[in-house]
Amino acid sequence: MARTESNMLPLGTIAPHFKLTDSVDNTKKSLNELKGTTGTLVMFICNHCPFVNHVSSELSQLAKDYISKGINCIAISSNDIITHPQDRPDLMAKYAINEDYIFPYLYDQTQNIAKAYNAACTPDFFLFNADLELVYTGQLDDSRPENDKPVTGKDLRAAMTALVNNKAISTNQKPSMGCSIKWK
Repeated sequence: MARTESNMLPLGTIAPHFKLTDSVDNTKKSLNELKGTTGTLVMFICNHCPFVNHVSSELSQLAKDYISKGINCIAISSNDIITHPQDRPDLMAKYAINEDYIFPYLYDQTQNIAKAYNAACTPDFFLFNADLELVYTGQLDDSRPENDKPVTGKDLRAAMTALVNNKAISTNQKPSMGCSIKWK
């Protein structure tokens, strides 16, 4: 299993806007429609990645814990579906339903949005404040497939809790790690 680290987009970067198709309901959704009142978590994930599968239930729980606090969550898959057909939008929809995702799971067919966010791996996390300024880009936690550390979401949860409570978010952020995005 190849490991790729996230590129760590500079803090303060304004979230690149997008309008992508939601794999579950097949409607176009924009960042402006989906952003939260307190913050917005944009996650680059995919169906087949063992790193994503390892943390998927925590991603579902994160949304359930923070949406009511004003942080909306958005997942995007940017993988090339020619080389990785298991990441097709119809299978994304099934994955989202099976994983109990209460957030949109969008398909970035052109890969332009992944490039705009400088996304490198799955999972790759970008937490923005109410003004869509990047405040956290790092790992979910220290757990990885086969390292026997429990999935807690502690790093990302700490940033989200600080954002909700209007507290400073540590700038000491560890890169996320996962499978590389499958570029065309």
